[in-house]
Amino acid sequence: MVSHSGLITVMQRAVRKAAPRLRRDFGEVEQLQVSKKGPADFVSMADKRAEATILDELRNARPDWGVLSEETGEIAGDPMKPRWIVDPLDGTSNFLHGVPHFAISIAVEDKKPGGAPDVTHAMVYQPLTDESFWAEKGRGAWLNERRLRVSARRSLDEAMIATGMPHFGRGNVAQWSRIYGAVGPEVSGIRRMGSASLDLAWVAAGRFDGFWEDDLDWWDTAAGLLLVKEAGGFVTDYRGSDRMAERREYLAAAGELHSKLHKLVAGALR
Repeated sequence: MVSHSGLITVMQRAVRKAAPRLRRDFGEVEQLQVSKKGPADFVSMADKRAEATILDELRNARPDWGVLSEETGEIAGDPMKPRWIVDPLDGTSNFLHGVPHFAISIAVEDKKPGGAPDVTHAMVYQPLTDESFWAEKGRGAWLNERRLRVSARRSLDEAMIATGMPHFGRGNVAQWSRIYGAVGPEVSGIRRMGSASLDLAWVAAGRFDGFWEDDLDWWDTAAGLLLVKEAGGFVTDYRGSDRMAERREYLAAAGELHSKLHKLVAGALR
């Protein structure tokens, strides 16, 4: 039995409480009430119910902490305390189309005095497979009870890379096309799965060898970034710096592959 902190226990309890209803709703996806939140960006009653359940659990455990959540937005808390970063259903379009690839993402963000936000705990949970990807800063990344390490592949021609494609109302098509044109011919495959948090979790698990995407929100990526780092990988923006959240650009991979991917991405954007 792997030991972990009380915060991981709180997060685990929250996702497992929300998961049964998500699974039931997924099985009855045709009957869900769906409202349009923006261009090609849907929010379902399932999403809202999951968020309410998760936030109840998290706020009961840490009532003075703030929250940043996709549907509710920002809930103020004690500015000297950490806050929760929550995406109750990452992969909403997949969910609504009956595609079984979506996740709950929760992270703990501890703001350094005068510095950048620091993610210290992370969980990405896939309700349909009961896979719980979790990490604590300095203590590694795990899939349920198994320690995670990023892929050991070093050659681009053996690498499978995940990405997110621009879609109606979202993303820079021209920029994505330039990057794809540089990366695609050099790698063994590119996949677009539709859930950034799971893409990053799969990089941490070695299922994907790398990942790039931009125009992502913080709740899409906060947990996944810590998973990749704690599994021995690297995450930067497209320029190779650590201003990912500020620039909304994410490039993740194991060390040697990250350098090669970064060279291709940076070259495509010159």
